[in-house]
Amino acid sequence: MIRLKDLMQRGTDFLGTEWAILGGAMSWISERHLVAAISNAGGFGVIACGAMSPELLDAEIAATKERTAKPFGVNLITMHPQLNELIDVCAKNDVGHVVLAGGLPPGGAIERIKASGARLIAFAPALALAKKLIRSGADALVIEGMEAGGHIGPVSTSVLAQEILPHVAADIPVFVAGGIGRGEAIAAYLEMGAVGVQLGTRFVCAHECIAHENFKKAFLRASARDAIPSVQIDPRLPVIPVRALKNREMENFAAKQREVAQKLDDGSIEMAEAQLQIEHYWAGALRRAVIDGDVESGSVMAGQSVGMVKREEPVQAIIDELVEEAAAALGSRG
Repeated sequence: MIRLKDLMQRGTDFLGTEWAILGGAMSWISERHLVAAISNAGGFGVIACGAMSPELLDAEIAATKERTAKPFGVNLITMHPQLNELIDVCAKNDVGHVVLAGGLPPGGAIERIKASGARLIAFAPALALAKKLIRSGADALVIEGMEAGGHIGPVSTSVLAQEILPHVAADIPVFVAGGIGRGEAIAAYLEMGAVGVQLGTRFVCAHECIAHENFKKAFLRASARDAIPSVQIDPRLPVIPVRALKNREMENFAAKQREVAQKLDDGSIEMAEAQLQIEHYWAGALRRAVIDGDVESGSVMAGQSVGMVKREEPVQAIIDELVEEAAAALGSRG
């Protein structure tokens, strides 16, 4: 356990937590209950702002603070039309860590976050972008591979870790994400230079997660090969693929892409609006599955580690198990 704590030291110091384990921000799922539970269990919960309005985010942060006195962060999507207002809400609530996801931050966003005194965590899908984000003022990076659930890039976690960690891990805290389901993987990435990890899929079947029973049952039944990426229908519409469990919704999304591409063709919308429509579509499809329990025409976003989700259990039990596995793996290496 001492070795594990030593390897996580930079991460735990950065987050202010017992363990350098972040909860992946999952729309509709990473809300007050799960976020507070992860922080209370020694990890670092992260609110998924997603498509929330500034007013909704304000209420969510306040409700999370009622449930935990421990540190937690807020994940903001860079393409949100009210990004600046959301950053201001985080500042007003003294949020200590802001996570920016969904591409390079627009001008002024990083400065705005830093001016509030918050630490900025950014996603780096390639080495060149990692270096650019460091130059721009990011305080920590998350490198997330294609095994993750939700929006994904084209490169696997293990390759990204090899590509990025040797070059930047000494300069900035780096957390690894995507496909992590057991402590042995955590130990391996820590030994490669990461200061911690981020997991989403493992926390979906926590008792404290508000996801519908049908959503959780789909996770418990699924194997790794059931979590597949969505397909891009039109090359002119650069849709970021989404990894989710196979169901009718995957076909519906193809039809939605064709509909949006047609609007681009006839000039009724611009590219930025087209991408926003796709994002709103995903937010609605995910809500149908997570909140309403419609796991056929809703989107059951899941990472490939879904096959390692075997039962419903408290967040504390999940974190304890991951920590014990990681410590045992490191101990066995002598």
